[in-house]
This record gives sequence, C-alpha cells and structure tokens, in this order.
Amino acid sequence: MIPIRDVIPSRTTPFVTFSLISANALAFLCQRSLDATGLARSIDLLALVPAHLSLATAPTLITAIFLHASWPHLLGNLLFLWIFGDNVEDRFGHGRFAAFYLVAGVAANLAQVAADSASIVPIVGASGAIAAVMGAYFVMFPKSRVVMLIWLVFYVDFVEIPAVLFLGCWFILQFLGGLGQTAVASTGGVAFFAHIGGFALGALTGRLLARPERTAVAWWDQTTG
Repeated sequence: MIPIRDVIPSRTTPFVTFSLISANALAFLCQRSLDATGLARSIDLLALVPAHLSLATAPTLITAIFLHASWPHLLGNLLFLWIFGDNVEDRFGHGRFAAFYLVAGVAANLAQVAADSASIVPIVGASGAIAAVMGAYFVMFPKSRVVMLIWLVFYVDFVEIPAVLFLGCWFILQFLGGLGQTAVASTGGVAFFAHIGGFALGALTGRLLARPERTAVAWWDQTTG
C-alpha cells in the first residue's frame, strides 16, 4: 500500500512546501553530479555524525536535513512532505511553517544523537523534519483520510483510510524499530529515534502553532466526515 494524497485541499498555495521539495531535489541532484571523491567529501562536510557533533560541526544538524542516500530515500520523503506539508503550512502560515520545519529537523536529529551518541555512521535525510509535519497533521486533522494505492501484481485499486490510523500505525512501527535498534550495535539504517522525536514534537506543538484565524472555522470537519 502506497499513500497517494489526503482528501483535504489546501486553502493557500504551499510555497514553503514546494520550496522544500525543490531544495531537497536540487541538493540530491548536486550530490549525484559529483564523482566518488566529491560525494565522499560532501558527506564528510554536510552529514551529521553523532560521535563528532560539536560546536564546530553544529551546522550539520541543518545541512544533513537536505541530503539523501538514494532515489528511494529521497522520493519517499518528498512524497510524505507533499501529502501532509501543504495542509500544515496552510494552518501555520508560510513563515511559521518554514521555521517549524527547520527547528523540528534539528530537534529530530538531536533525538537520534541522544539515542546513539557514539555512532560514527553519518545521518542524512529530511525524515525527522517530515515526521514532525506528520505529527502536527495527526493532531490538527483528526477527521482526514489518506488515499492509498493497493498494488498486488495485476490487482490495482485505491482506498481511503483514516489519516489517524495511517499515521498512528506509522509511528508505532518507528517506535518498535527504535526498540529493536537499541538491542543491537548501530551499523546504520533507519534513524528511528529522529522519526519518533520529530513526530512527538509535531504532535505536541501542532495545535499551539496553528494560527488562530485559520482554526476559527474548521470547514474541513464538514467536508471530510
């Protein structure tokens, strides 16, 4: 099952979401244009390495958010940002959403560092920041639904499921993955604690950051059932 879109149209043009998608895609294309030596150097300079985090390397808490390891890594993250980012941006406002995304990305990376501070495996990806967007969506749009693509060999169909079910299951999987990660030595892979920390931050602050004038009339409560 692959999420395709949600059912709530945005009332404003999501300029920041578009810009973040473009920035991540451009950064990845720049990475792909480098030779092996240049790529390795860019990872050394811009990726976050928990064991090497210091005042001098603190900027990597932000730069790592815009790096990705592969096409599936990039496309998966940008799909989730596209589905959930526009509505959260609509509720927050453009400037507040941009600040939220960057702060949440840093906080999510710090959560991963706190969970595995001795790791020398570079951390890259926007998933911690996007998890925060998903957490904010979870609390602000409890009646929304997500359209899922079901693809089983020759069988293709689209179904709608409650967004809270989809996001809740996603969070539980991250939590279980994090528990499993603590039981073995870190050798790379998914930054589960960045996902957990980001989602929790978004869920805790989503309603607080929503602009009052955009929550006075919850028109989607009538349109999404």
